[in-house]
Amino acid sequence: MQKILVVDDEAIIRENLERILKEEDYAVSSVDNGNDALGILEATDMDVVLLDINLPDISGLDVLRKAKILDPELMVIVITGYASVDSAVEALKLGAYDYIKKPFKADVIKLIVRLAFEAQQLRKKVGSLECRVKQIPLQVNIIAESTQMRHILEQVTEVARHEGATVLITGESGTGKQVVAQSLHQLSPRKEMPFLEINCAALPDNLLESELFGYEKGAFTDARQRKKGLFEAAEGGTVFLDEIGEMPMNLQAKLLGVLENRRFRRLGGHKDTAIDVRIIAATNIDPKKAIEEKHFREDLYYRLNVFPIHIPPLRERTDDILALAHLFLVKFARQFNKDFQEIDVKAGEYLKQYAWPGNVRELRNVLERICIMYNDTNLKVSHMPREIVSFENTESFIKIPDNVLDIEAVVDEVTCQLIHRAMKKSDGNTASAARLLGIPRGTLRYKLKKYKIASL
Repeated sequence: MQKILVVDDEAIIRENLERILKEEDYAVSSVDNGNDALGILEATDMDVVLLDINLPDISGLDVLRKAKILDPELMVIVITGYASVDSAVEALKLGAYDYIKKPFKADVIKLIVRLAFEAQQLRKKVGSLECRVKQIPLQVNIIAESTQMRHILEQVTEVARHEGATVLITGESGTGKQVVAQSLHQLSPRKEMPFLEINCAALPDNLLESELFGYEKGAFTDARQRKKGLFEAAEGGTVFLDEIGEMPMNLQAKLLGVLENRRFRRLGGHKDTAIDVRIIAATNIDPKKAIEEKHFREDLYYRLNVFPIHIPPLRERTDDILALAHLFLVKFARQFNKDFQEIDVKAGEYLKQYAWPGNVRELRNVLERICIMYNDTNLKVSHMPREIVSFENTESFIKIPDNVLDIEAVVDEVTCQLIHRAMKKSDGNTASAARLLGIPRGTLRYKLKKYKIASL
């Protein structure tokens, strides 16, 4: 129900306004002074305020000024018994929606209040559209040439229709988890509403909390006015929590409460606010392993994992590589005013045989760099970075003497050479090398020590 606060020191005016507005099914509260009005506005969300400009304790203009600091979206209609043009102009400058004089007619009050609500809704829609424009993704369509990605596309199409279902997207860094999240939103009934995202690993704990939940004025030293968090700003839309595995445990508990109750409380607040948002989370870690290591709440995992989607690394879906490469090539050629249109066959072979430890993000960066540095109609081997061209996928690198029949010795030799290759291709990064080898990072460290292989 739409909520209105009436602020006037004359009891008969307050009673008349309450009666008139309740006839329109508004939830109406009233006070007779400015300080009580500010107290209510600090503790309660109001939509419209009818404010007498002449109050017994403080100026109505001061109340207006402070109210707009508390809630910039608040619609304030100033009322006065004096025909002061100066005060009217000052009120409008301070953000008042409209200005009316006593005595007033009931139909005029009803009309102005209705128009105020309509203007408020229009502002919210404009804000939502601005947000959507900012959030238009580079690639809303999922490239699905491989069997794995066609299956994921089917999953996305199906779960997008169920707008309330929480989704947990897993996969290595750079595999396209953000694109999948955006596609889930774009294909859902919520597509006209905001899509807001936050990287849980990119912000300090206290800042992450205030960004998610918002805060009241005075909640902390620099909280000079009320601020909406992502959950509130995305009302009716989608919140994408990237790198959820990096969220601190205390915030995981608060997020669990949001998922269970669909309500939250701003920092420094005293009441809960109901929300209608879809939550999509993503992580590049193994959630079950994180649970075992006490870094992730098991109950939160099951709340998020209503519909799991796992995106395999690019090296496991090589059928997508050329399609993605062509998409990026054309995009960046257009952006940098270059002539690239196609990829030579040999260049395509190199692209497909490379392991892409950075996944789609690395592929995108390589194509952007090529379009910056070169210009041609076709992408050729000569345009490609050395690390891709020098990555040879041959079967002859393992040389076993004819007289060697010791299986363990051969296995050790093969393992050693594979580790050397992976470490070289990963520039000594053990995490990337472990992903290339398909083994846990701890296992790789053990083998580096066992085979006395120095980190690069």
